Amino acid sequence: MTAIACLRILLTAAEAANASVPPAHVEAAADLYLKHRWKHPRRYGVVAPLAFVLADTKAETLNPEEMQALAIELETSLFPGRKSGQVCLMTFEGDENAVLQFASLSQAELAGLMAGRGYSGAPGHVQVITAEEIRAVPSAPPETAPAPQARPAATTAPIETTPKAKPAPSKPAAPVRPITTAAPPKPAAPLTTGWRAVYHLPTECVVGAVLGHRADLSAPRPEEDAELLARDLTGLNDAQFGFPTVKTGEGALFLPLSFWNLTTPASQEAYKRRLSRYPLDLQPRLGATVYDTPREPSMGLLQQIRAFLHGSFAYIDLCISDPNFPVNTLPGDIASSISLELRDEPDAERIKAIALFASRQSVYRAKGVHQGVLGVRSAKELDACRAAGLPYVSGPAVSALLDKPPALGANPADALPLEAA
Repeated sequence: MTAIACLRILLTAAEAANASVPPAHVEAAADLYLKHRWKHPRRYGVVAPLAFVLADTKAETLNPEEMQALAIELETSLFPGRKSGQVCLMTFEGDENAVLQFASLSQAELAGLMAGRGYSGAPGHVQVITAEEIRAVPSAPPETAPAPQARPAATTAPIETTPKAKPAPSKPAAPVRPITTAAPPKPAAPLTTGWRAVYHLPTECVVGAVLGHRADLSAPRPEEDAELLARDLTGLNDAQFGFPTVKTGEGALFLPLSFWNLTTPASQEAYKRRLSRYPLDLQPRLGATVYDTPREPSMGLLQQIRAFLHGSFAYIDLCISDPNFPVNTLPGDIASSISLELRDEPDAERIKAIALFASRQSVYRAKGVHQGVLGVRSAKELDACRAAGLPYVSGPAVSALLDKPPALGANPADALPLEAA
């Protein structure tokens, strides 16, 4: 099981004409990115100008969202402050010979392939990837209509011995219109994200929702920054589509963002593009859940993250995994809340973590910072949070991963699988 693909970099026609960035610089930037991101046991190599062969022995296909992260990084590093659309990546997946043939295509042939004209090489799975979209294109040229076949030559007609009556003139036949049928609608792509309810234990009601990824139900969260960035961008896109279903002025909506990607200029630019599409009137309800926050984060990085998020989010939640997080060292205005994300540990260890996190409530109150617990998975953990006085909880024990944010209210039993009952 090895995925092999050719990655081609196509500069836009305008960019190629202006040549403000030499192709060699683009190739060097992509090579540097792959050197740090496409790590062993995955392999890559330059096989032609602006062409790389990628191999992954542990996958059947390559993740296009990871390639999109490369497109974003190239654009933001090579063309800072310019509108998107300067760089387009094309991936081709097929057998080894077909991949190498694809690597030899010229920039003009790539542009034709991107426009849907195909090419005469071996067919394969081709995707066009930019900072804004991922779409498949046909690799084979469109089939031309077959030439009309010549009619067979007429044979000599037999001699008639009796005169043939002249047929009566007939009305011209009405033109035949082709019957067209509407194409069946394409099935909607399955959602890769969902919403979990945020529950307020003192009042026993739903007060908001936090976005989650369905992939986390069956596998651990990725660790590479590029994969996490791709996940976050998918979440921001999906959340935007879900906003029309949300009633104005009800509850907070928390969106997960990676701590370390929030400290990288290229990733910040990618986040900024997505967030710029959000309706301004929703900002007072939006919260950012900054996951993978280290135990002792740099004050400079925290201030940088806060400055970046401040214009788009009303709430900043630092998501931690150490219940003994040194909140006393933080300024009170860095975050509005800090949430403990329970680790995948035995139940007894998780209950201990809840108790230790709750034991520092006086420090959190003095800072004016709310406490929450994420990943609560059992009624016993819910009861532990309630008994310890921790106000906000979320996780499988509170709600399933829902297609849209849950309705708010004091009686959630009809809509949530709350396991505390």
